[in-house]
Amino acid sequence: MTAPILEMKNISKFYGNILALIDITTYVNAGEVTCVLGDNGAGKSTFIKILAGAHQQSEGQLFVEGEEVMFDSPRDALERGIATVYQDLAVVPLMSVWRNFFLGSEPTKKFGPIRWLDKEKASRIAKEEMAKMGIDIRDTEQPVGTLSGGERQSVAIARAAYFGAKVLILDEPTSALGVRQSGVVLRYIIEAKNRGLGVIFITHNPNHAWPVGDRFLILNRGRSMGDFTKDEITRDELIMMMAGGAELEQLTKELESASAKDEKLAQVAEEFAEELEELEDRAEHPD
Repeated sequence: MTAPILEMKNISKFYGNILALIDITTYVNAGEVTCVLGDNGAGKSTFIKILAGAHQQSEGQLFVEGEEVMFDSPRDALERGIATVYQDLAVVPLMSVWRNFFLGSEPTKKFGPIRWLDKEKASRIAKEEMAKMGIDIRDTEQPVGTLSGGERQSVAIARAAYFGAKVLILDEPTSALGVRQSGVVLRYIIEAKNRGLGVIFITHNPNHAWPVGDRFLILNRGRSMGDFTKDEITRDELIMMMAGGAELEQLTKELESASAKDEKLAQVAEEFAEELEELEDRAEHPD
């Protein structure tokens, strides 16, 4: 059996007395999307930093294509084919699309000791690689800041794939986007998967994770709530685990208590309780 392209075994990360991650085990296969879900403070950022080489784990083992590794820097991770696209995308809005695509790694021409930028080749490669992601950039000279949020994500994803990424980590790529642009980004994730990359999709939105995910790792306060394949969990079960059923029930009680003398708040509490009951029922009886 082929080893996973990336595997974490019993990974923990401590910052003094703070337990950021505790005993996390999961893996990523080529041509699959592993979704890592959790609210703020769940441990998603620490998870990313360990895989991206920004931090080292305190305990546990990390394997790339079956070989145990310990990254000393983000460059180490990148050299092993692990590319991370952060929320800020690391793009320069006023620079052209093709300049953002290469960002210091532009192709050059050479004549004797003299080198100069091969602008034509760079522009052609950027246009071709963007097309592979399903987006047609008419003019690669246009500033990347004029692109939509989804299109800027595609530049970052295509750039990572072109420079040899085997694993692509996407940090909350849909968090600041509307419905339509989120859909565009989800399509790019599928394109990256179809190109054989192992994709790690970090998100707090189970409705975005479910359509594209093959595996789902749910984090809560640094601990794993479960690691499931798509046939092992339903969308509603995923939402319930992600939200935390006990916490939702407690919130319902708090709303009911606070709404005793407020009719509008009482109506909100009643609607919230009904939605929670319906969600629990669907999770228990998916048919």
